[in-house]
Amino acid sequence: MTKKLKQILSLSTLFLLPAIVISFFQMDTTAEEIANISTSGKNYFEGKTIEWVTPFKEGGGSDTWARFNASFFQKHIPGNPAIVVNNIPGGGSIKGANLFAERVKPDGLMILGTSGTTQMPYLLDDPRVRYDYSKYKPIMAYPTGGVAYISPSIISEELANLKVNSVEEQTAKSVAIIKELLANKVALKYGSQGPTSLDLVTMYSFDLLNLDVQAVFGFRGRGAGRLAFERGEVKIDYQTSSAYLKNSVPLVESGEAIPLFSFGALDDNGNLIRDISFQNSPVGVFNGDTVRVNVPHFGEIYAALGYQQTGIEWDTWFAFMSAGFGGMKLLLTPKETPDEIVAEFHKGITAMKQDANYKKNKFKALGEYDQPIGKPADKIFDLATNVGKEEKAFMKNWLIEKYDLNLK
Repeated sequence: MTKKLKQILSLSTLFLLPAIVISFFQMDTTAEEIANISTSGKNYFEGKTIEWVTPFKEGGGSDTWARFNASFFQKHIPGNPAIVVNNIPGGGSIKGANLFAERVKPDGLMILGTSGTTQMPYLLDDPRVRYDYSKYKPIMAYPTGGVAYISPSIISEELANLKVNSVEEQTAKSVAIIKELLANKVALKYGSQGPTSLDLVTMYSFDLLNLDVQAVFGFRGRGAGRLAFERGEVKIDYQTSSAYLKNSVPLVESGEAIPLFSFGALDDNGNLIRDISFQNSPVGVFNGDTVRVNVPHFGEIYAALGYQQTGIEWDTWFAFMSAGFGGMKLLLTPKETPDEIVAEFHKGITAMKQDANYKKNKFKALGEYDQPIGKPADKIFDLATNVGKEEKAFMKNWLIEKYDLNLK
């Protein structure tokens, strides 16, 4: 085993050590209780507590997603159950997801909110993973996006202050930034949760652009990566949509960050398009004038640099981006959970979407993305938990070449 691999695995193992005694609220589900959902006036969840397991620390995108929805769940799910968000970080979300797999019952009283970071190690057959998506079904899904950005301190002042007035001009600026970084052979550090987290897509993106970016593993969430960026310890970062809109846009407005590219979004036909959540987000403030144009997606930057969106390298990026961002967040329950219980969740989610406060605050918290249930959620679940054999093999080989990490 190489020294580099030992360092990666030792960090990962550290996060998997037992930490605290966690209180759980499961109660045995009886056939009578389930029958009462449809045959009596009593609500199944009345007087109960639902534990929403979030396998990340407080302050990141997954925590924001959970806590925003939790209050509306409590208000609108029939029976008004108490919703407790339980953060169990560690191992790039593997620790919390493993604990959920060990302790969950099919009674709806413990649910798991996963992220692309939880999906990635599962898709790559990471030996630390003890959870199995094939044993779960989605209650709700939340496709999302993200934005990579840099510190203006690593590029020329002239380029940093170059004003743009359209997404096309922003694309040209991002391309110019990348070319300048390459020409000046700028070496960058990036704060990462681990090589098999969702950061995989980001790190692979940097590599496809030939940027010299060294990943520093061991960060316990994207929030920690952003804080390292704010302290000047790293000069390049990315955040998922909710965290970017909430925490990184102020950095853009204060001149401390410049957006480089988004990861885009998928249309109904599975094509890569610009992410509408960023269509009015600021890309810079120039002489007191805040410019708001959409952030170009990675595919636009890649093509503008002269690369073809074909071949195994691109297909691998598209497959893992789709799994990681197209199926970013999933709210899960065991497959054996009775449909009647899932239907109670769906009643609450449907009512939640009509709530005036939900409509008012959703964009600021989560962006433009819908939170589908039923068949649309099933489709996203399938997208997030499956990649092609060729793309999986290529990514595994890339991890060996890049980080000496062998997951075969």
